[in-house]
Amino acid sequence: MTTTDAAPDELRGLLLSRIRDVPDYPKPGVMFKDITPLLADPIAFNALVDALAALAARHGADKVVGLEARGFILAAPAAARAGLGFVPVRKAGKLPGATHGQTYELEYGTAEIEVHQDAFTPGDRVLVIDDVLATGGTAEASLELIRRSGAQCVGVAVLLELGFLGGRARLAAALGGAPLEALIAI
Repeated sequence: MTTTDAAPDELRGLLLSRIRDVPDYPKPGVMFKDITPLLADPIAFNALVDALAALAARHGADKVVGLEARGFILAAPAAARAGLGFVPVRKAGKLPGATHGQTYELEYGTAEIEVHQDAFTPGDRVLVIDDVLATGGTAEASLELIRRSGAQCVGVAVLLELGFLGGRARLAAALGGAPLEALIAI
């Protein structure tokens, strides 16, 4: 697995300046990283979309996966800008039609995500995009869904990696040598 800080200092500074810390949300002791100010700033948001689209192109992706829910906000415009298809990976029960599901462990139980069975064709090269990498459970489950569909994961890209939560280590085996790229790592 390669480790990449894909954002040059100027981009990193711009993005960080638009991420707001919200203490004690959603529960006491948690410092929530709110990206809505970044999304509201057209210069910062376009710079982020450009950076993610460039990663998709650099890795030779055919499709971009966005993880529910904030991953959709970043992945869909990045896919469009790169001229690629977008595939949503959703919480169980939210997609119509036949799906593949993957259950994964949470701190306090389990969750399940799904993707349409026909979302990928065998050999598709897929980049997974999300807003934040925390513990890595959702990203790890998405990698399994991609593989089970016959596609290949060419990497995972996130706006913000919370390194102290261990998501990178959790994803190491599931990535199978594909890169994990964090535009900002804290």
